[in-house]
Amino acid sequence: MMKLLPGLFSDAFDDMFYDRSNMKTDIRMKDGNYVLDMELPGYQKENIQMELKEGYLTIHASRNTTNEEKDAKGNLIRQERFSGSCSRSFYIGEGITQEDIKASFDNGELHVLIPKEAPKKVEEKRFIPID
Repeated sequence: MMKLLPGLFSDAFDDMFYDRSNMKTDIRMKDGNYVLDMELPGYQKENIQMELKEGYLTIHASRNTTNEEKDAKGNLIRQERFSGSCSRSFYIGEGITQEDIKASFDNGELHVLIPKEAPKKVEEKRFIPID
């Protein structure tokens, strides 16, 4: 419906309904693992955190422009690129540990590898004392 409005108003209305913090993610299965490919253009690796808590994997990314950067670029008239923070959570199960998850970041894309099932724990040999 917003696309039917005259061009003068469409930009303002589009910005109001557009979710800039959307972390577009493709999820697929490969070799018994879940693979998450998440677009994070413009983010730096050091500004991305992943947390595993109670079976939920939460990915948080932040991108803030400092006042010095803003001054160097001049007066901002319109900003279409997102500046701020965003996060997404995925339920991956309580059997998965931090050590099971592998992640890499390259060229604005976060690649996360999660095993489909929790790895079987190897039983430790424990000797039972005999009274």
